[in-house]
Amino acid sequence: MELMSDAISTHIYTIFIFLAIMIFNFYSVVSAKEFMQLAKRLKFMTPVYHLTNAIVIYTGTIVAFYAREFSFTIMLMVIASIFLLVIEIKRYKKMRVIKTTDLDLQKDFFVFAKKIYLIEISVLVTVYILSKVF
Repeated sequence: MELMSDAISTHIYTIFIFLAIMIFNFYSVVSAKEFMQLAKRLKFMTPVYHLTNAIVIYTGTIVAFYAREFSFTIMLMVIASIFLLVIEIKRYKKMRVIKTTDLDLQKDFFVFAKKIYLIEISVLVTVYILSKVF
């Protein structure tokens, strides 16, 4: 039983770290003055983001298989994890094609990235709240 509580604790702490990374990325978008500065920071943070998401998925899988049940909450968590993975890949793909001379695309990206990170944060918080309710 101790293994299960350790896995759940690790899963929850990793979710909080994942949320902190999302908030940091959102803050980076809001506070950045130049696109190139933001692009460098987000380029560094993208692997950290995906690694943390992978750890959340891995520890969640361990907890789910140990519990030997597949519930609505687990299905919601799987869908949310895949959604967060895909939406972050879309954000990165949009960012990497913007050149230093494309000022309109840079301005559009700031708005796009703010929306993406607000969606990511709201999805994670919503799934966490729903997992506590159900």
